Amino acid sequence: MSCLISKDHLVYEIEFELKLESWGLLIWFHCYLNWEHSSDRAEFLKFCKRVEYTIRAWYLLQFEDLMQLYALFDPVNGAQKLEQHNLSPEEIDILEENFLSYMIQVMDKSNFKIVSDEEFEVAQIGQYLLNLPISVDEKKLDKKLLKRYWSKHPQENLPEFVDKYVIFRRGIGVDRTTDYFFMEKVDMIISRIWAKLLRVTGIQRLRSMFSKPRQYSIKNRKRDDEYESDQDDLYVERIRIQNLEFSLRNLLSKITIQEPTFDRMIVVYRKASPKGKSDRGIYVKHFKNIPMADMEIVLPEKKNPSLTPMDWVKFLGTAIVGLVAIVSSLEIKADPWVVIAVLSTLVGYCAKTYFAFQQNMAMYQNLVTQSMYDKQLDSGKGTLLHLCDDVIQQEVKEVILSFFILMEQGKCTREDLDLHCEELIKEEFGQSCNFDVDDAVQKLEKLGVVSRDSIGRHFAVSLKRANEIIGTTTEELVLKARQTGLQ
Repeated sequence: MSCLISKDHLVYEIEFELKLESWGLLIWFHCYLNWEHSSDRAEFLKFCKRVEYTIRAWYLLQFEDLMQLYALFDPVNGAQKLEQHNLSPEEIDILEENFLSYMIQVMDKSNFKIVSDEEFEVAQIGQYLLNLPISVDEKKLDKKLLKRYWSKHPQENLPEFVDKYVIFRRGIGVDRTTDYFFMEKVDMIISRIWAKLLRVTGIQRLRSMFSKPRQYSIKNRKRDDEYESDQDDLYVERIRIQNLEFSLRNLLSKITIQEPTFDRMIVVYRKASPKGKSDRGIYVKHFKNIPMADMEIVLPEKKNPSLTPMDWVKFLGTAIVGLVAIVSSLEIKADPWVVIAVLSTLVGYCAKTYFAFQQNMAMYQNLVTQSMYDKQLDSGKGTLLHLCDDVIQQEVKEVILSFFILMEQGKCTREDLDLHCEELIKEEFGQSCNFDVDDAVQKLEKLGVVSRDSIGRHFAVSLKRANEIIGTTTEELVLKARQTGLQ
């Protein structure tokens, strides 16, 4: 399920999962409000359980294949298992390709999308808590695995870095931080003064002549920092220090900044093999609530940050200007206080640059630590198991909701069924989405509980008949045996 949200001149699809603890229970509660007979509610609850048990069984074999393949490429124990099977390099390549194909299918079913170059660029337009340029040490990453896979399974809109690592994202949220941000405010003031000097001296025009304009897929947005949905006027706005109004009150008081987040992010990569060895381990890491502007914290094998070239230009430029001013003052025998003021300004700016860098380094270390302990949900096998459960829950929700609508509305075309499902989600749960009606109807027809009439309209069988068609599941037999004391 998805909604369309624009991000700094871009409109792209944000996938999300309805965050409900038990879809079946909530739908059953909704039925409780509309159905008079308790037998109907009991039958529907039984139907919900049987649908979940059946769909879980459908995916069981596929998920088992996925987990068995990953066992061969687990960075911890995968090398030993590959040696035990005594496979040739060509056979291992085929197994790697099969694993990636299975995993990307599960990602797609779980509504994850690959981060594109445009999305990554949009995410980096602003700054949030991380104010240092972070880059990947490409020498430490393998380029053969993913490059070989995408050459055989091409997709549109793949990012440039896709041969080294892949970043999947799903969902959107908002992160807010309240603090004084003294150093950031000082840096903002200096940046504005520096920009004004560039405009006054004409240097800014020279820079614009040699710089390439940014290209975006959608232009003429009202605000670069406004995130607008095409559905139901949903807005998510970036509130940044750089856009802060220049006033004494804002400079001396706490402020709250805001940044959209990716609710879930998964990074897949392989480390470069040491000389003389062949490392087949595939790393899969799962993160939550990652601010868009701080997306770098999920990148693999990051380089240690340092001063940017622009920082060095500002630093050296200020030093040269200050020294020239001091020498000129000494030649014309200027007031000593003027020399002291110029020298103090020079020393203060150098100190500010140094301490700002040190503070950003400390913030960077804190964010990396936080991403490891707070924002990293799992890795490896745990991430894959989580994805498999996501797929099952999403499929169950879609099937139950579609069947319920067909029971309530009677015969429906596929378009009407899609519309009714979206309206119910909006009315009952307050969320707008693009319901995947095609997949839900296919599964209902596979279960045998939905048919079509002569003009193509879908209709559902009765609840009692639906439960008879699905039949008693193994899980129900186990639960019944447990209740009667038979193990």
